[in-house]
Amino acid sequence: MVAEAHKALERLPDDFMQHPYETMARFRNAGRVHHVVFPHGADVWLVTHYDDVRQLLSDPRVSKDGRRMNEMFAKHSGIPVEEGESVSVGFDDELSWHMLNSDPPRHTRLRSLVSKAFTLRRMEAFRPRIEQLVDEMLDAIEGKDEVDLVGEYAQPLPIIIICDLLGIPFADRERFQRWAVELVGAGQDPEVVEAASTNVVKYANAVIDAKRANPDDDMVSALIRGAGEEGGDRLTQDELVAMIFLFTVAGHITSQHTLSNGILSLLTHPDQLAKLRANLELMPAAVDELMRYDGGVGVATFRFTKEEIAIGDVVIPPDQILALSLTSAHRDNSRYPDADTLDIERHPLGVLGFGHGTHFCIGQPLAKIQSEVALTKLITRFPHLRLTADPATLKWESSPLLRGLLTLPATVKPPQD
Repeated sequence: MVAEAHKALERLPDDFMQHPYETMARFRNAGRVHHVVFPHGADVWLVTHYDDVRQLLSDPRVSKDGRRMNEMFAKHSGIPVEEGESVSVGFDDELSWHMLNSDPPRHTRLRSLVSKAFTLRRMEAFRPRIEQLVDEMLDAIEGKDEVDLVGEYAQPLPIIIICDLLGIPFADRERFQRWAVELVGAGQDPEVVEAASTNVVKYANAVIDAKRANPDDDMVSALIRGAGEEGGDRLTQDELVAMIFLFTVAGHITSQHTLSNGILSLLTHPDQLAKLRANLELMPAAVDELMRYDGGVGVATFRFTKEEIAIGDVVIPPDQILALSLTSAHRDNSRYPDADTLDIERHPLGVLGFGHGTHFCIGQPLAKIQSEVALTKLITRFPHLRLTADPATLKWESSPLLRGLLTLPATVKPPQD
């Protein structure tokens, strides 16, 4: 099998996440869907309008089957593959076929089992612990001349919270952080991805075995127990491994980026920051608007067409990769008037940062609590918080999917007269 040549297709620049809104506005204004080549080399169908993106996020003609991930990326990256030959992009099967990369009925079963442990009540009960962790991190920032709000706040906070929730030892959070960068960060060598994948599988198996022997009041123990019915359905060992990967490695990266992007948006819009400080009851709606304005997910996780799909006068063939641009959808004026303006009083409906339909993020309650607490405490504790670098000079992760700052230099000290 050899991928069709795509020399005539426009290739997005490697640094397009440095200025995605200008790039996506050009595509959005030119049409609803475009056949392009993404920076990693695969040809994709880029969908730019809100209504189309939202519809395709839950379209039964679209697949997220992780077992076909390697095949699709080989086919659409121009890698020659003989009939029957297997290809790999570094992920173990246990990791690539998790709940996010499954279709019904498998996805339905997995989500049902996980939702019994991942309840809103459990997440709300965890709020005091989140507040404690945030306070401890802000204590460490207090009095510093300069702080990197990515490396010292937005990056470590989500992984600490998730590891704490799952019952994974605090001492192991740094290795999870490293594996996360190696598995979902851009530009990693295949050997590095493969080694990180192996390490996650090995570690997760050890955690599960330990929790089976000595269960506790944590998420991993709850997932192992399932519904608690005698003879009832349970997650298998491999499925438990995939869930730990999904929550710890894949889940916390988007939370990190959404938080750091939200901080940047507030610091570069002082009128909105002042309005929020004056009325903290706006925070839940502000979190939604910050995600709409500049969220941590630029493009939804890749999907594939199972059959022909028409979008306007363009017909996308079967077995094609879809790139559903949330960056573009959230700046679509037909959905959000004056979409390029940040307005924390907008109360935007239908923000797609947590997905839509079947694959709506099961961790949304935890992520929103975390963002609300982290932003509220940061902006109230440090009234003089401000950037120490020109926003135009900030660097962003070179990822085709994620929109995330590498650093966010700031100070909490009052300005000198």
